[in-house]
Parts: sequence; structure tokens; C-alpha cells
Amino acid sequence: MVRYFFDIRDDTGLYPDDEGLEFRTQREAEIEAAQTLVGLARDLAGQEDRTDVAIEVRTDAGRVFQAAFIFDANVTKQ
Repeated sequence: MVRYFFDIRDDTGLYPDDEGLEFRTQREAEIEAAQTLVGLARDLAGQEDRTDVAIEVRTDAGRVFQAAFIFDANVTKQ
């Protein structure tokens, strides 16, 4: 088992995960990151100022991957 840490980054900074979670495979960590990102995107959807957010996943050996939610709206007022 490998311990993966899920650090959250947004426009205000980096919020490190000090505990992490253990998974057998990187794929399981990818699924966890995607599910966490969905929850964060859902929370941000109701806000007036929506910001991009990313989950930077690392192990004790270093950075493994990043999953990001980028909000890009092209709103035309009528």
C-alpha cells in the first residue's frame, strides 16, 4: 500500500494534506482525487466568484499527478 496526499490548490494558495490515504494502486488514488474534485466543484458552483481549483497528488517520493476543475464562463448579457 502507498500513502497518497491530496493537496488542494486554489487562487488563494496551497492547502497541504498532512494525513493522506493509503491505496493499492495509483488508479484508486485517481478515483479518489476525481471524487473529491467533484465535491469541490459542486460547492463552488453556487458562489458568485468561482475560482479554479486543483488537487495535487503526491507520495513520499514526490508529485504523482494533478486533477483540476477550471471554471471558464463566456456569459453574454442580453
